[in-house]
Amino acid sequence: MKHFISMEDITNEEIYQLLEMARMYREAEYKITKQTFVANLFFEPSTRTKTSFTVAERKLGLDILDFATETSSMQKGESLYDTVKTFEAVGAECLIIRHEDDEWSKALNKKINIPIINAGSGKKDHPTQSLLDLDTIYQEYGYFKGLKVVIAGDVKHSRVARSNAQMLSKLGAEVYLTAPDHFTETELGYPYIPIDEAIGICDVLMLLRIQHERHEAKSNSTLNYLEEFGLTKKREKSMKPRAIILHPGPVNRGVEIDTSLVECQRSRINKQIENGVYARMAILTKQLLEWKVINKTDIVKVKPRIVATKKQKAN
Repeated sequence: MKHFISMEDITNEEIYQLLEMARMYREAEYKITKQTFVANLFFEPSTRTKTSFTVAERKLGLDILDFATETSSMQKGESLYDTVKTFEAVGAECLIIRHEDDEWSKALNKKINIPIINAGSGKKDHPTQSLLDLDTIYQEYGYFKGLKVVIAGDVKHSRVARSNAQMLSKLGAEVYLTAPDHFTETELGYPYIPIDEAIGICDVLMLLRIQHERHEAKSNSTLNYLEEFGLTKKREKSMKPRAIILHPGPVNRGVEIDTSLVECQRSRINKQIENGVYARMAILTKQLLEWKVINKTDIVKVKPRIVATKKQKAN
């Protein structure tokens, strides 16, 4: 049995299974009838990831164990390992962990006997974000092979860039990177192209936030960034008609993207946030099933989800 730590560990078949499960949760309401305790251990600030995990857990009927770093024993010097072992000992049956250390999972991987889901590890991995991004792209196109996906921005410090580039490439997409020289990471092995060329060829433009908190020293990295490296209104007009815009958030309006484009017709930024709930429901379910915390018979369909028609929305 394995934890959900990196997209490198997930097969293409498993990805499509998770996408199908996310679709199932979008279309109908299901509950896990067996009482199951989960803990969200976030050691870094988070809005979208933490909130969507919480909503995903509540939708599934799971019991959430509270945790806050500022009131935990970590303030007294307790290690991550001992904190995690404490939650395992009191009865947590699944752990969702975000931590600033790139390699935090190595200290836990073979020593914890309940499933762990990586909600972000330093600059290295963000697999649940990758799944919701894949889900958003798949809803739009229905395939990955041959799609031109451009990842643009602070590639050097982005765990989203790494996870997405790996998985999209495995699924057959053509991955390109574009970034200022001081934000490049050549070890990823994907070609870099200029921003204006990237805008013209992409089917999916995945913008990245400038990761100020991970920079070794303060810089004027946002000075003229939009005009030189970001998505301006002029650049957006040169995108393919069906091309879409993604951003993992939080968005720095007027820096990575012109503020008027955040919610434009081709933007799927809010759709990504919505998809995050269902993608994380799928991951939670997969891990609980794989570790035999629950059985398939514990997942019960409550009712179909009511999706408003265009006519109903107009009324």
